[in-house]
Amino acid sequence: MARSRQMLGLEGLKDLDRALSELSKATARNVLLRTLKEEGRPIADAGEANAPKLTGELAQSYAVGTKLTRRQKKASKKESMVEVYIGPTPHPKSVQTEFGNAHQAPEPHLRPAWDSNVGRVFDGIKKALAEQIEKARARLARKAAREAAKLKQG
Repeated sequence: MARSRQMLGLEGLKDLDRALSELSKATARNVLLRTLKEEGRPIADAGEANAPKLTGELAQSYAVGTKLTRRQKKASKKESMVEVYIGPTPHPKSVQTEFGNAHQAPEPHLRPAWDSNVGRVFDGIKKALAEQIEKARARLARKAAREAAKLKQG
């Protein structure tokens, strides 16, 4: 079965990218991870709702995370500082159900979830990323103020 990989970009994020570059690499990575995991949840929830419910295991396996299996890691190289994956965990029936096989017709559940939520998710990423950057800046300012107060005292 041919694998397809889709790379999508968001436009209009130059200001947010500049603001992220002002943060430390670890802080920027954490801000991105929090945002992408939070905003990817609607796709996972919709996929879970769309999944066939024969035993319920497939629907329960939906997750938003950063981990891949060894086999999945070999099949795809990392292309970004932060990558978040949405979909069923390596459940034996997930690919067979989504795309079908010689004995089973396809019952797509993840693709319709993606198609119906992608615009809303991208808009949410823009908004949430701006909020997370501001929160990170505020945390860094509080930390700097605490350190300055410590130095002043002693």
